[in-house]
Amino acid sequence: MAEPLPPTRSRIPGSGLAKGLAVTLRTLTKKTVTAQYPDAQPELPPRTRGVIGLFEENCTVCMLCARECPDWCIYIDSHKETVPPTAPGGRERSRNVLDRFAIDFSLCMYCGICIEVCPFDALFWSPEFEYAETDIHELTHERDKLREWMWTVPAPPALDPAAEEPKEIAAARKSADKLATEQAAQAEAARTEAAQAEAAQGPTETPQGDSAQGDPAQAEAAQKPTEADSAQGDQAAPPGPPTAPPTAPPGQPEPPATPPSGPQEGQS
Repeated sequence: MAEPLPPTRSRIPGSGLAKGLAVTLRTLTKKTVTAQYPDAQPELPPRTRGVIGLFEENCTVCMLCARECPDWCIYIDSHKETVPPTAPGGRERSRNVLDRFAIDFSLCMYCGICIEVCPFDALFWSPEFEYAETDIHELTHERDKLREWMWTVPAPPALDPAAEEPKEIAAARKSADKLATEQAAQAEAARTEAAQAEAAQGPTETPQGDSAQGDPAQAEAAQKPTEADSAQGDQAAPPGPPTAPPTAPPGQPEPPATPPSGPQEGQS
């Protein structure tokens, strides 16, 4: 047996109209703000879907964006070129070269699928929206026009400090650390080999003459006698013979002999 439904509260007639009028009255009391466009540009969030920019250098003509577009508004043309081998004996390679990349914004519904599926980050959103045209055919932007929109693409937001390091940066950092470790090990091995070679040769003795020539201060100190050596030489040297008085040249009288300065024995 089915349970009886709970009793419902009876609605007051005109309650819905009263709620609507209350919203109207609240709005009437607020001050109106008019956007002064185009004199004042609106402040748009950085992820605004305005127009799509193309970074041509990253495009590999994989056609993923054109295949995934639900409106089929992306047109891509390309051709193949043969690249010569980089090393002797190598094999030639072929690569796709982009000839045309166009987006028809009269058909685009700004879903962003082309930007999400691009594996090489060649498409970006730009917040620019002022590209209205009087001719619908002008809304088909070729790759030159799409490249100009890249200058209006905002910078990506900063990463969260608590986020994990990107895989590309982690791989590059790991390679750099490994290379630095290898270089340090090679330098340490070279220093060890040099120390072993010096130890095997033994200490080399330098002659005294060479050392004196090499150092001018040492040579001067070796040639200059010390005061103690000169005093010892004066004490050890025997007295020499008395010096003879000078003689006058021939034809001139001899000078008188100078008397001794000391007292004589007879006078004392």
